[in-house]
Amino acid sequence: MRDTVITTLGQRPACLVNASVTYVGNEQIYAFGGFDQYTDEVYNHVLRLNLAARQWSLVDNYGDIPGVRMGHTACLWQGDKLLVYGGENEHRIHLSDVVIFDIKTAHWTQPEISGPIPRGRARHSAVIFDDKLFVCGGMSGGENSVLDDICFLDLKTWTWSRTWRFVSRYDHASWVWGGKIWISGGMGEEMERTNEIWWLDFRGTPAFEGGPTYGTMGSDDGQALGERNQSYGYVAAGAPPLGSTGYAANTGVQSNSATQIQRSAPVAPGAISSVKFMSSPNLPMQGVGSHFHVFSSGCMLDFVTPATNMPLETSLSALDLDSLRWQKLADGKDLFSPQYRWHYCCLDPDGTQAWLLGCPREQRANNPNGEAEEYLSDVLPIDLRKFGLLGNKMSQEARLEQRVPTSDTHSSSHLSAIGADLACTFNQPPESGSGTDFIITAQRDDDYQMEDLSEEGSPSATVTSPTIMPSATESSDSSATNSNTSQPIHVHRLILSARWPHFARLYNAQMSEFHTKRMYIPEPYPAVKAFLYYLYTDSISSPPSTASSADFAAAPSLEDVSNLLVMSNIYDMPRLRHLCVNRLVRDLDVQHAALIFDRASTAQEDWLKRRAASFCMTHWGRIVRTSAFRNLKRSAMLELCEGVDAEGRVVGGDELEAVGGLGGARLGSGMMGGLWGAGRKRGRVGSAGAATLDGEVEDVEDTTEGADDEGMEMG
Repeated sequence: MRDTVITTLGQRPACLVNASVTYVGNEQIYAFGGFDQYTDEVYNHVLRLNLAARQWSLVDNYGDIPGVRMGHTACLWQGDKLLVYGGENEHRIHLSDVVIFDIKTAHWTQPEISGPIPRGRARHSAVIFDDKLFVCGGMSGGENSVLDDICFLDLKTWTWSRTWRFVSRYDHASWVWGGKIWISGGMGEEMERTNEIWWLDFRGTPAFEGGPTYGTMGSDDGQALGERNQSYGYVAAGAPPLGSTGYAANTGVQSNSATQIQRSAPVAPGAISSVKFMSSPNLPMQGVGSHFHVFSSGCMLDFVTPATNMPLETSLSALDLDSLRWQKLADGKDLFSPQYRWHYCCLDPDGTQAWLLGCPREQRANNPNGEAEEYLSDVLPIDLRKFGLLGNKMSQEARLEQRVPTSDTHSSSHLSAIGADLACTFNQPPESGSGTDFIITAQRDDDYQMEDLSEEGSPSATVTSPTIMPSATESSDSSATNSNTSQPIHVHRLILSARWPHFARLYNAQMSEFHTKRMYIPEPYPAVKAFLYYLYTDSISSPPSTASSADFAAAPSLEDVSNLLVMSNIYDMPRLRHLCVNRLVRDLDVQHAALIFDRASTAQEDWLKRRAASFCMTHWGRIVRTSAFRNLKRSAMLELCEGVDAEGRVVGGDELEAVGGLGGARLGSGMMGGLWGAGRKRGRVGSAGAATLDGEVEDVEDTTEGADDEGMEMG
């Protein structure tokens, strides 16, 4: 089911072009500047959208109000300020000024800037990191030349650094992750959208670590540096004069003519790398649709929205910045309504919530003019956590934990420090000195069959629900002695009480478990053990390939995580649910896709259910040969099969190869003189796996039963 589009009221802005739209917290979005797409009038209005009230309002602002501009950037700074840089005024003069808007007081201020001011520019990118405003690329000059530079403004000293060469881009996105500045999207000097992503590793580079030092104002050192920087096309910093309108910063002094450039700037210090994605089943097509590139949770997200009334493939895809692997998170039909056109995208600081701003394609019934509304009248809120994204904070914490010694007792582990230490005491009998004082039992793994599940789902859905768990576990002693009961799992009551709210309520009520010091959970033993292991370690991630065999044995498998998803729903544990969805989406494969579909249905995770179903349809020939599919209960199997429309049919591997759709590739991607000419050749028995450029490896297996499963797809 799609997210609901919100129609706003109040002083709605026109469908501005090249304005800045920023989420500032407290359910508020601020828009500034831009120009009218029909009249070409350039604005300097400040507008506020209250998402809770669904109301646009024009903000009365004071102080050093900047002049009209478009193509600028506005970054949220210190949580309550907008830092605006650059842009282009009504005279098509490119600006290089910095103005600050205080959200609380609605006052504009203009700091006193020192250092070599970079060339004026528009349609560039800017990002704040470590009290520095990094500026990359853009367009400048009378001929709108594409800039290839990077520089930064130290926000502690308000001093510009020198400018270095990086990559030619405009209308692109930039962000900082893992000690690198990343550039994606936009267009280069050829005016064509590209599938490249660039990054600059500035770790250990003194030029990026400290603030630039240029001597004191008026000193001989400072004067000499200013003269030297003029040869690179900089202008000296100074107080901007006021124009005839009284607004600061809209003068030619703030711009640099292309004729000032006498020699090119040096290449940026640090390691510069780039990757061009040639082919992948999940690679978004940059040449079609409107693309919004944003950063969240260690991934670059690409919102591909329809740009015209022509039907095209829309989607939400993610590029993992560690593995450089593309993954489709959602199909456009499940996310975007074809009745709307989207113009802007903004995220909250943690990267868990996105908002698309746009307008309807057709006229509304209550529009008396009979024309389509050309206003930023509609908002599409998107909760990114349902797609398995953890957020920037959780992702950064997990990344930092991997770079330091785990603890004083464990030099390395894929777990956190306290998690690695507590894991050593998990499931250790009391006589070993572990201090365990409670026993958990579960259903024996060999007695647990998927066919035994009720039509409503897992047995726990009706037996271990927190509302009825106490009465169901009063006979824990008899259950423990039952032949269907698993071996005991030794745990610490203190840890369970602190980490498991249901257990704390049960124990505080002094139910039978309080007296017997044991508890029976009618779930498969591996899932219960993985659940308890999570309570100790706060992790369900798979260990790295370099981990020991003991770490692999202790870490939950994908099947265990699927069952943990159900338990997280039963016991209302949202953090565990987010972790489960994140790993299931990331590690979704042929062997577990049917199981994940079933468990997502039980846990009421609709998006994950649709994602698993789509994966099953794409790789149908392989899916039907897995044990997970054959063990599906009848109702789940029918629900999965009914996911295809009434006119759908199964397409064999030979026919699928003819239309270029093997391996889950987009139909037609290998035809009509595509990148690889006649398309990718089909793998044969005994041939090596074919690796795509997004890191996925397609295994070619020898199958002897039934029809050919190579690339078989449900159409």
